Amino acid sequence: MERVILSWSGGKDSAMALYELRRNGDYEVVALLTTVAREFERVSHHGVRVELLEEQAAAVGVPLHKLYLPPDRCTNADYEALMERTMLDYCASGVHTVAFGDIFLADLRAYRERNLAKVSMRGLFPIWHRDTGELIRTFIGLGFRAHLACVDGTRLGRAFAGRAIDPTLLVDLPPEVDPCGENGEFHSFVYDGPIFRRPVRVAVGEVVARDSRYFAALVPAGSRAPAKALEG
Repeated sequence: MERVILSWSGGKDSAMALYELRRNGDYEVVALLTTVAREFERVSHHGVRVELLEEQAAAVGVPLHKLYLPPDRCTNADYEALMERTMLDYCASGVHTVAFGDIFLADLRAYRERNLAKVSMRGLFPIWHRDTGELIRTFIGLGFRAHLACVDGTRLGRAFAGRAIDPTLLVDLPPEVDPCGENGEFHSFVYDGPIFRRPVRVAVGEVVARDSRYFAALVPAGSRAPAKALEG
């Protein structure tokens, strides 16, 4: 089996990529690589707490590698340098492939592949060019369970943040919104499904607006942590 790292956000596309990699049988996922905003201790762009991410990784049975972004403004050059050092470390340990949950954004795929080629690594895209309507229906049909953690307020209303990914959500999505949110319309957190040894107990707290996005506070169920988005 080829050893691979999986770029991991904790959302539905990452979960489906892991599902397909395991189903294929040719790959061993040795780490889930996630970028974390050090200032907030949250998954970059998604706003999910690191605590939940750690519980999620333990529940799917793959080690979590948290890559912390600088607390000040992180430029693209900073990000690329940090990622290059990380990839070189993986190369030294004999891992030469990184898997991604990208579906159809060709520019993003090309960007990833260019940067990986610089360190003699390759990208793997297990759900590439899947029809997004079919993919999200398959996700639901397989028994995955997830909440929308963040939505783009220019495309979706506040009420969508925190909602479950289910058939009703698909009906309610505006026709111009991609069913998988591949254009950044929404991000999600998956807490149960066929890749999980056990579900992650999560509760939905308040929804807050930040810039042009709405974030739903997702907290471990029963936790005393404040159920507020983008706070500790």
